[in-house]
Amino acid sequence: MTAENPYFTTRIASSESDLQAAQRLRYRVFVEELGGDGVMVDHANRLERDSFDDISDHLLLIDKQRPPDDQIVGVYRLLPQDRAEKAGHFYTEGEYDLTPLRQSGRKLLELGRSCLAPEYRGGPGVFLLWNGLAEYILTTGAEILFGVASFHGTDAAAMAQPLSWLHHHHLAPPAVRPRARNDGYQRMDLLPADQLDRREAMRAMPPLIKAYLRLGCTIGDGAFLDRDFNTTDVLIMIDTANMSARHRSYYEERRQQA
Repeated sequence: MTAENPYFTTRIASSESDLQAAQRLRYRVFVEELGGDGVMVDHANRLERDSFDDISDHLLLIDKQRPPDDQIVGVYRLLPQDRAEKAGHFYTEGEYDLTPLRQSGRKLLELGRSCLAPEYRGGPGVFLLWNGLAEYILTTGAEILFGVASFHGTDAAAMAQPLSWLHHHHLAPPAVRPRARNDGYQRMDLLPADQLDRREAMRAMPPLIKAYLRLGCTIGDGAFLDRDFNTTDVLIMIDTANMSARHRSYYEERRQQA
């Protein structure tokens, strides 16, 4: 389950050292860069970790030009539904009520802890990481991808344009729309639709959320203020049956080759 070019490759973490390298990169991004924290974060060893790491797969982006002990420059944490059910719940359920998704009868895959080393953002490695994710989706047969994506900070008023844009233009259908839990619920309709400026909203939108929008993602009801991680989280969902024609044809081509 790999994607590769002359400079990068992807693979699933297969050892404790792989996992710790992923957690070290997450610490660099989520703790040092974004100011996050958590009960299991290991500051002494600079590892960002939690209880879901042991039941998840970790898709790694590897720069083959770097020293062998410092090659992991990107990571995606992937939690298939069957493992989440054995554990009792998904990570996202700490922030959102997933009952509508669970009752949909569709096969779910949770995406989380996505990050890249700063110097690799926007480069060709991103494409390889998404290719690796495509391979994983095909292998597991996932039908709905979901997870939380974050805005930095918890001042929702400062994010009024992008949050309101998501609310007015990208809400998930009511039948499958999770709702943020009351203890962190932040309404997203902070501005009426006629006061929105698309250019301003997109300029303030995090790159990962913009990438998900290009894949046709929809959004849950309300944002969740995660004060431990100093983020405002939105729940994103991607139904692989409703992707844009361009991206759907890509997935179908990969399926025929699998």
